[in-house]
Amino acid sequence: MKSKILIIGACGQIGSELTHKLREIHGDDQVVASDISYTNLDIVNSGLFEILDAQDPTSLKVCIEKYEINTVYLMAAMLSATGEKFPMKAWDLNMSTLFNVLDLAKNGQIKKIFWPSSIAVFGPTTPKTETPQYTIMEPTTVYGITKQVGERWCEYYFNKYGVDVRSIRYPGIISWKTLPGGGTTDYAVDIYHKAIANNHYDCFLSENTELPMMYMEDAIKATVQIMEAPASSIKIRSSYNLSAISFTPKDMVASIKKHLKDFTIEYNPDFRQEIADSWPSSIDDQDARKDWNWKHQFSLDDITDNMLTNLTAKVSS
Repeated sequence: MKSKILIIGACGQIGSELTHKLREIHGDDQVVASDISYTNLDIVNSGLFEILDAQDPTSLKVCIEKYEINTVYLMAAMLSATGEKFPMKAWDLNMSTLFNVLDLAKNGQIKKIFWPSSIAVFGPTTPKTETPQYTIMEPTTVYGITKQVGERWCEYYFNKYGVDVRSIRYPGIISWKTLPGGGTTDYAVDIYHKAIANNHYDCFLSENTELPMMYMEDAIKATVQIMEAPASSIKIRSSYNLSAISFTPKDMVASIKKHLKDFTIEYNPDFRQEIADSWPSSIDDQDARKDWNWKHQFSLDDITDNMLTNLTAKVSS
């Protein structure tokens, strides 16, 4: 039986774990993973895989037709910190891939799309605490600008052409399975790696920088949940606020010290501090909880337990 789901950017941080979850749910022969290179052999070797540059509309269309795809998860993007180094590359990648997928859906070749947005859509003029679903959005990074513009286009394609596109604004995502991918919130992944390797971490954010965060298992659960919900339940077609917990680097240190009492940290804020300062410290996601019954599971101590246990086992093996 030919596959029906295509994951673009399947070798990335979220894409790789999403690929495994969707294969677990739908079967290996129903999910095609794709990326621009063989950077994640676990994904490449665990099921159907295609080298695909989603910036090329012809290649994308050929892949869609080859596998009779009807659902696309567009996970490819250049993230915040990397995007500031290569602003036009970030703009081109993040926007062209979205338009290529939206246009295929507009023409009836794709039935359903998942496209991730981010808390990066918010800016320094956004209310910092319990940021509401509808609020001022003046992002200061290229990544945030592409996500804000993308939200508007998703909503436009839904209203104008009936494209079933669904989106959530991811907070910072923490996972032990993949390395940090160039995001400002990635300190919350790297700190665990360095804790195990060196019992010390040099942090590029200040100790009291509070940001919304989420464990990967919760992020994957939310992604699957919004896509499985009836279309009538999806009331917001730009992107839903999504939240789990908020904490600071100082909070993380306290949690890690429960396991590694001699762990030390030094704070040396760099250009990413300004990015982090422009983002909310907490998110109001009541619409997601009301419309499609979203509920997070993992606390900070749960995350620390999982990260240290799994990374220690990974290093040992």
